[in-house]
Amino acid sequence: MIEVQARLKRKNFELDASLQLTQRVNAIYGPSGSGKSTLLSIIAGITQPDSGRIMINGECLFDSELQINIPIHGRKIGLVFQDGRLFPHLTVENNLSYALNFTPVQKQQFQLKQIVELLEIGQLLNQRPHQLSGGEKQRVALGRALLSSPRLLMLDEPLASLDERLKSQILPFLKKVADEVEIPMIYISHSMDEILKITDNIIDIQLGKISN
Repeated sequence: MIEVQARLKRKNFELDASLQLTQRVNAIYGPSGSGKSTLLSIIAGITQPDSGRIMINGECLFDSELQINIPIHGRKIGLVFQDGRLFPHLTVENNLSYALNFTPVQKQQFQLKQIVELLEIGQLLNQRPHQLSGGEKQRVALGRALLSSPRLLMLDEPLASLDERLKSQILPFLKKVADEVEIPMIYISHSMDEILKITDNIIDIQLGKISN
C-alpha cells in the first residue's frame, strides 16, 4: 500500500495530490507539465512538498505535521529516468555492481547474474555507456535500480528519449519486470499506448490534481 498526500506551490504551478495505490504495478498518466514527475520527485524525496504525508507499507517517509522527512537514500526507492544516468567512466558490469554496495548481502533481493539474465545484457558487461544504444542504456539503468533492492521501483518516462524502434525493443523487458519481479512499481508516462502494455491500473493527473 502506497499512500500519498502532497501539496506544493510554485510560481507557475501547484500540485495538490492525494492517492492510495493498492495494486503492485501502477501507472501515472498525464500530459507534459501535469505534475507526474513532480509527484515522483516528492515520493522519492528529491523534492520536499509544502505539506503532506507519504506512507509505504505502513512506514512513514514524510509527514509535514510530525516533521518526518526520511532522506533519499533512506527511502530505498529505485529510480529510472529517461536519460539512464549511468556512470560514464564505469563498465556496464561496474554500473550494475555499484548498486549492490549499499545493501547488506543478506538483504539483497537479487544477484547480479539474475538481473543480467532477466534483462539479457550479458553481452554488454564489458562495455561503457557511450558504447550503448539508448535502449541498452535503459536496460542497464533498470538493472541497476533493481539491484539496489528497492521497496518501490519508479520509472519516469523511461522511453521518452527513444525512437519507436528502440521503444519496441525495451517494452518487452519493462513488461517482464512488471510481471515477474515482486516489487511495487510506479510507471510514469504521457503515452497511454505505452502504459497499457505495462498495466491497466492507471492514475490520471491533470494540472497538478488527480482526476477520479
